[in-house]
Amino acid sequence: MTETLTHYRTLDVPVEGGDMRVGLWGPDAGPAVLLIHGVTASHLSWPFVAERLPGVRVIAPDLRGRGRSNGLTGPAGLAAHARDLADVMDALEVERAVVVGHSMGAFVALVFGDLHPDRVDGIVLVDGGLPLDLPAGISADEAIRTVLGPTADRLALRFASVESYREFWRAHPAFARDWTPELEAYLAYDLVGEEPELRPSTSYATLEEDSIDQNTGTAIVDALAHLRRPTVLLTAERGLLDQVPALYDAERVPELLTRYPGLGHVAVEDVNHYTIAMSPRGADVIASVVRERLPAR
Repeated sequence: MTETLTHYRTLDVPVEGGDMRVGLWGPDAGPAVLLIHGVTASHLSWPFVAERLPGVRVIAPDLRGRGRSNGLTGPAGLAAHARDLADVMDALEVERAVVVGHSMGAFVALVFGDLHPDRVDGIVLVDGGLPLDLPAGISADEAIRTVLGPTADRLALRFASVESYREFWRAHPAFARDWTPELEAYLAYDLVGEEPELRPSTSYATLEEDSIDQNTGTAIVDALAHLRRPTVLLTAERGLLDQVPALYDAERVPELLTRYPGLGHVAVEDVNHYTIAMSPRGADVIASVVRERLPAR
């Protein structure tokens, strides 16, 4: 275990509606990175990235409705998440950070950067953040099914034990060659309740509220129109089920870069939508991009 990971700890930070769980790695001062997880994930999706940023203050909250922040009351949506992140930075006395978001977390990162540009050194979008190519006029629930599919369905399932949940995920094609102790810890943390009725911690109601805002609200449109801070998009070669095409198909990326001038792009090979963050080879790329954006010490 690296020196950075030996400094892993968690903290509960007061935000609107309760306490937000925050994962921390590295020192308590110095250049900071704010890591924002995906739609049904938690802060434990980031250990591979954290261990590749030695000497950097790594801050990774469980977003409201997820992980150990799933008991927070009050509205969700992208602006609410941005407000929570600002509260976390205030509580930790962090003035500025490189902001990294994966999947839905990338949309949150964009909105945070738009609402709090003075707190952002740069934005890294990891296989998310830009509008997806969805059919016109579909409902919020249809959008959730189209994009997330089994990921959303999983929230209604119950599991007899942590091991049964791990076995459920062992069949998932995304992790066929990337099963790690870090993934097992992430999966165990995801469960709440008691055996034999363990359940994933993400609130479907919050997921739905976020998805409606993400797909029909104005926050993303406004943030992309401004792009107040240097922003780069990292795209995975494959999708949620390790399939091609990916969420951001290689043929579509040039059009997106034309639509959003100033947006940088890095194609990450040999990863899917999950393993772009949750594997050593994906984390290598993320950490390299982050280091380029850290302020000089």
